[in-house]
Amino acid sequence: MAGLSFCGNNVTKNAYSVDTGMLNNGCFVDALNLVPHVFLLFITFPILFIGWGSQSSKVQIHHNTWLHFPGHNLRWILTFTLLFVHVCEIAEGIMDTNHLHLFMPAFMGFIAATTSVVYYHNIETSNFPKLLLALFIYWVLAFITKSIKLWKFAEYGVGVLHLRFCITALLVVLYGLLMAVEINVIRVRRYVFFANPQKVKPPEDLQDLGVRFLQPFVNLLSKATYWWMNPLIIGAHKRPIELKKIGKLPIAMRALTNYLKLKDAYEDQRKAPSIWRSMYRAFGRPILLSSTFRYLADLLGFAGPLCIYGIVEHLNKKPVPYFEVYFMSSNELLQNTSVLAVLLFLALVLQRTFLQASYYVTIETGINLRGALLAMIYNKILRLSTSNMSMGEMTLGQINNLVAIETNQLMWFLFLCPNLWAMPVQIVMGVILLYYLLGTSALIGASVIVLLAPVQYLIATKLADTQKSTLDQSTERLKKTTEILKGIKLLKLYAWENIFCDSVEDTRGKELTSLRTFALYTSMSIFMNAAIPIAAVLVTFVSHALINKSKPSSSEAFAALALFHILVTPLFLLSTVVRFAVKAMVSLIPLYPVQVNGGFFTWGSNLSTLSDINICIPTGQLTMIVGQVGCGKSSLLLAMLGEMQTLSGKVYWTYPLGSSLGSSAAHPTRSTNWTPSTFKNRYSVGYATQKSWLLNATVEDNITFGSPFNKQRYKTVIDACSLQPDVDLLPFGDQTEIGERGINLSGGQRQRICVARALYQNTNIVFLDDPFSALDIHLSDHLMQEGILKFLQDDKRTVVLVTHKLQYLIHADWIIAMKDGSVLREGTLKDIQTHDVELYEHWKTLMNRQDQELEKEDPEKSFYSREAKNQVDDDEEEEEEEEEEDDNMSTTTSRRSKIPWRVCWQYLSSGGFLMVFLMVFSKLLKHSVMVAIDYWLAEWTANGDVPVNGTANGDVPVNGTANALCLITSLTVEFLGLSAATNLHHNLLNKIIHAPIRFFDVTPLGQILNRFSADTNIIDQHIPPTLESLTRSTLLCLSAIGVIAFVTPSFLIALIPLAVSFYFIQKYFRVASKDLQDLDDSTQLPLLCHFSETAEGLTTIRAFRHESRFKQKMLELTDTNNTAYLFLSAANRWLEVRTDYLGAVIVLTAAVASIWSSGKSLPSSMVGLGLTYALTVTNYLNWVVRNLADLEVQMAAVKKVNSFLSTESENYEALRAPLLTKRPLFTIKIQDLCVRYDPLLKPVLKHVNAYINPGQKVGICGRTGSGKSSLSLAFFNMVDVFEGRIIIDGIDICKLPLQTLRSRLSIILQDPVLFSGSIRFNLDPERTCTDDRLWEALEIAQLKNMVKALSGGLDAVVTEGGENFSVGQRQLFCLARAFVRKSSILIMDEATASIDMATENVLQKVVMTAFADRTVVTIAHRVHTILEADLVIVMKRGNILEMDKPETLLENEDGMFASFVRADM
Repeated sequence: MAGLSFCGNNVTKNAYSVDTGMLNNGCFVDALNLVPHVFLLFITFPILFIGWGSQSSKVQIHHNTWLHFPGHNLRWILTFTLLFVHVCEIAEGIMDTNHLHLFMPAFMGFIAATTSVVYYHNIETSNFPKLLLALFIYWVLAFITKSIKLWKFAEYGVGVLHLRFCITALLVVLYGLLMAVEINVIRVRRYVFFANPQKVKPPEDLQDLGVRFLQPFVNLLSKATYWWMNPLIIGAHKRPIELKKIGKLPIAMRALTNYLKLKDAYEDQRKAPSIWRSMYRAFGRPILLSSTFRYLADLLGFAGPLCIYGIVEHLNKKPVPYFEVYFMSSNELLQNTSVLAVLLFLALVLQRTFLQASYYVTIETGINLRGALLAMIYNKILRLSTSNMSMGEMTLGQINNLVAIETNQLMWFLFLCPNLWAMPVQIVMGVILLYYLLGTSALIGASVIVLLAPVQYLIATKLADTQKSTLDQSTERLKKTTEILKGIKLLKLYAWENIFCDSVEDTRGKELTSLRTFALYTSMSIFMNAAIPIAAVLVTFVSHALINKSKPSSSEAFAALALFHILVTPLFLLSTVVRFAVKAMVSLIPLYPVQVNGGFFTWGSNLSTLSDINICIPTGQLTMIVGQVGCGKSSLLLAMLGEMQTLSGKVYWTYPLGSSLGSSAAHPTRSTNWTPSTFKNRYSVGYATQKSWLLNATVEDNITFGSPFNKQRYKTVIDACSLQPDVDLLPFGDQTEIGERGINLSGGQRQRICVARALYQNTNIVFLDDPFSALDIHLSDHLMQEGILKFLQDDKRTVVLVTHKLQYLIHADWIIAMKDGSVLREGTLKDIQTHDVELYEHWKTLMNRQDQELEKEDPEKSFYSREAKNQVDDDEEEEEEEEEEDDNMSTTTSRRSKIPWRVCWQYLSSGGFLMVFLMVFSKLLKHSVMVAIDYWLAEWTANGDVPVNGTANGDVPVNGTANALCLITSLTVEFLGLSAATNLHHNLLNKIIHAPIRFFDVTPLGQILNRFSADTNIIDQHIPPTLESLTRSTLLCLSAIGVIAFVTPSFLIALIPLAVSFYFIQKYFRVASKDLQDLDDSTQLPLLCHFSETAEGLTTIRAFRHESRFKQKMLELTDTNNTAYLFLSAANRWLEVRTDYLGAVIVLTAAVASIWSSGKSLPSSMVGLGLTYALTVTNYLNWVVRNLADLEVQMAAVKKVNSFLSTESENYEALRAPLLTKRPLFTIKIQDLCVRYDPLLKPVLKHVNAYINPGQKVGICGRTGSGKSSLSLAFFNMVDVFEGRIIIDGIDICKLPLQTLRSRLSIILQDPVLFSGSIRFNLDPERTCTDDRLWEALEIAQLKNMVKALSGGLDAVVTEGGENFSVGQRQLFCLARAFVRKSSILIMDEATASIDMATENVLQKVVMTAFADRTVVTIAHRVHTILEADLVIVMKRGNILEMDKPETLLENEDGMFASFVRADM
């Protein structure tokens, strides 16, 4: 190197001579080329070091991401191209080591280009355009000097065939383009030569500091490498990522923006609008951009095999040293192995960058589409008619499915779209290159792939079919499980757990059969993907040996091997894409039912339709609607609200000066159907439904329901509904969150909150649908007096009240009496008394009173309120404790977690140890065999002495073994997963169905359902493929690194820093990914809940006219969920870019190491082997981390299921098993009974003593919370009896097996529970009774005629929850169910609350006769129902206050029972 000088050391040639003119000396021209680079470095370095941060901080925006100048992306692309050309120039110049002037200017140019982009970035983010002048001058100078050089080359006849000429020409073009970009910035921003420079405003998103998703705004390098994500991902290690941290979405990505985009695209289509075409119009451009990226990535992917070919081919050919200035051709450069190694590295980096960019663009578009579709679906749901829901045409399950699964399927389909058109190109290119390398034999090998492709396709379609049937089975299983959980109390009381449990197990059996088929096809799919390249390579090389009578060279063999690996990916993905396309088609189908608007239908045959309705509702007065169960009272309200549609008629909402409602007949036969015009203009209506509907929000939010908070009004409403005592008992007062469906409140409290909501709203009209059904007599009176008569009537509001409490008729200004779906009578009470004496007399007898006013005595009133305030409701305390537990739980979950090895072990062990052993053994064996095959290939191509025909003989059996192992390994993993899923679900179902009732009180239904739906789905379908993929990619990476290390041991030195980088990348990513995954899950739940809440409360939302508020909330929830998902996918890209670059570095080090070692007796075939394996590492490194992170998240499902498996079961086995005799008559003895719901809670019954004779009719009354229902549960051993005992027929019930005890008693609960199925199944799930017995029970329950009228009679359909019957009818079915049982003891727990008085009176008589010889215990709201009883027990705060015959108790006028009876009169 001593002779190294700028113009070379060839002094004789007068390297420094300028005799023929300065510009004719090549060295001088190169020196001239140095000037611009030195100028730029000289100018920019001081500026860069001084910095100018002062002005940027004044603007309160994300100033470091605000890109001020036009042509930004083009500049970055040109600069990167410039850098690449400089690298080529350096490489070309370095070949001649003694001529510094050949590569020194190029090296300085590289540094200057790098500096230019750093300098530009700093100027741009700080908005200091004047400093861009330095760059402009640099581009001009560089352009001039390079043009001089090019001109001189042309003058001396150096042309296109010479590499240096091509490089110089390229540089001239690039400098010219960069100069043009700079001129454009001057033109647009007018910062120089112009009098008034242009002011720029930052984008709206960047002014909003809440927007944290910066991908659309950062510079190109940061966009490509996701550099802007670094603070978030690294920061996650210290503090969990919360919703606040990820902020809001940019405006362009919000659901509303995209909904409007899709809607416009849909509405723009004149003829037959199609959702597919709309999607293409709205989101087609980004998909095309993504596809372009994808094409570029795929084409760059072929650089790998070609570079391997070049490196192995030219490995042992040394380049000739050039002493003089020598012009090299492009070919010579590409034959240099070091150059090829660098090119391979750059191609990999670029390919991976484009691939990730393509993924990102499609995912972002998918998220935008999902937001738009969710908004579309929600709009349709808000327009669904109530009958769609009640007739089961659209169930909550379907809506949830649509929101949670179907929209995601479409999003994934979009994600796989670019693959659809990129794959054919990839396959064609691959085959052409193979042909170029190996000739005809390559085509024979490729034909194997093509011939097996239809098999792949067949497997894919089979997979899609199986997936569909699995989905159907799991939906069915979920439906059954949901019903069980909703009716768990009834099932336990009737000892029917096992019948229903078996029914779920049956469905689960079918689901598992589908899953087994699915597992088989999945395994075959994985097997095909692994076996096809092996088979193709085998066929290619054997045919090559047979056709050409020669072996392929090492370079050809390994390039072909790499190409076959590339070809497999598109073919494998093709099957996945086809599968997803099928899923997406299936998903689009349900989008249409939601679009049904109105339609033509009645309520259906089993609901009385309204006919011949001609009514007027007087303005500002109280109208009452009365009638028997099922006569259409609630339907009439819904009809007025526009929720019901039938054949003809109109509803008019008139707004005279008082702005209230009038409804007049439009046709003589006035059924009620609206045209939108008459309907859209009605105002909001305060509405309280019969089945209380609450939001998952605070008590205050439920009452104010979006109206402004007015303290005085709020307090008045709370007092009117006597909610103050209840609110005082809640842990956080009226700020307590009410659980899902109001789970932590009693029925009465739920109903009063709904009534309070209707009262609080400032509406002129209030509809109250049976607001007293769940209230005791005192609460009803108070609500009537204070709420309806005082609060509403003083405001002169129009009130329509549906009720069964006929004693309130005297307050009505107008009465509508209904019968069988039509109006029987309407008018004032006086009118009816005059015109329909019979009806009036009938009412009078029902009311058990004369025409007197409802008189309230003041002492009693004050006594009542004091009583309520003193009452301690243990339920509320339970709630408080439960909330504390929840808080503890949330703090533990947010701790940063390591990989959950323990849970993984629990999962694997539930799959069985044999399967685990088989999986590990077969995996290791498979990978060993595959490495052996490739090693054999290297040996075979390297050794000249192996006979050509000997290839097939040795290789076929080894290949066969490898293929068989591929199938076995994937099968073992799939079946291990299935076996684990089977055991976990079976144990979970048994644990939960046999759990004590307290478990269901403290665990939200949604949480339990989640274990059976989402978590079971993850265990069934997600963990096995993740586990398979994780083990496969890990073993592939390990075997690759092993092979490279075996070929070039020096690689191990470089492996250490690479391994450290990899460790940190995966460590940071796993924590951040887990947080973001949790955020995605936790933000999806409120979205799903909001959809189902909306569907359940449609009538209320529409009555109040609150659609827009709910839409707004839905858009916010969708955006929050989409933000989490976007960040999650950006984090995945962050990881993949980094692991891909690491993989590229591995390839580079492996290549460099093998080039260095090639001189030391390393055969070129081994280099080929090492490089082929290095290429596979780039594909599989990120899969290792991704799968590890996925598995970690998925294992949380196993953990959640396991947490439920530790639930204690009820003690079903008795201490001894004495049998209750089948005698109808039992004596019941209650001795010193103390009961509590949980050992941690206060007792709800304290030292209760009672004696009930055989066949006695016993009435139990008392205020809410006095312990009446707790006593009834104690008979069934459903609560913790910690002292005292109940003795039936001489046997302590605690010593009986639960099944025996509960099957001998019957109970009718306050909330009626029906299961989907037939009427027969609901009355007798055990199938032990004759039809006569069932008809007899229906007759007793006053239902015989109604059931006979249904098609199918006893086999008529009951929809989910019995929604196709009115609440009263459901209650009657429950009565019939108890009669079918003919037990010795019947307990009626406020069973007639939802039934009108007439039906109730009939029932009381029937019960007395049908159960004349049995013991009947009645818990009563309406005290008059137990006046006929043999014994009355009055309870207060868990004690028996009074107990005697009713007549005796009535004699004591100061007694509690007497005061109850007076109040009920």
